[in-house]
Amino acid sequence: MPLHMTKVAYGAQSLDEVHGWFRTRGAEARLTTRYLPKRHAEMVGGSLFWILKHQLVARSPIIGFEEAPDGRTNIVITTKLIDVHPKPKRAHQGWRYLEDADAPRDLADGESADMLPPSLAGELAKLGLV
Repeated sequence: MPLHMTKVAYGAQSLDEVHGWFRTRGAEARLTTRYLPKRHAEMVGGSLFWILKHQLVARSPIIGFEEAPDGRTNIVITTKLIDVHPKPKRAHQGWRYLEDADAPRDLADGESADMLPPSLAGELAKLGLV
């Protein structure tokens, strides 16, 4: 089972906006991080799950990791964004590991997502319940 990671879709106001980030980028995108994750080998074949308004809403498959020119690390992901069943997740800085057993399942074709209202998800996060 692959290991995944989570990252906040910082600045995005909607899932459509997150999809828009990747529409014109070609097949791959690179996200720069300061350090190579210790468990990076386990994450190739896993996914980067995007957090939007305190919920995991979509994922980008992880292709690999590469050294960036400035000594940092690039996380190489596909630009094919896959919507998932929303799952509450508190926002955090940087990225965090996500075990496969805790990852939400993909939405099937034609299936719609039932997201918590953003204000409710935010309140639950403040209370430490998500």
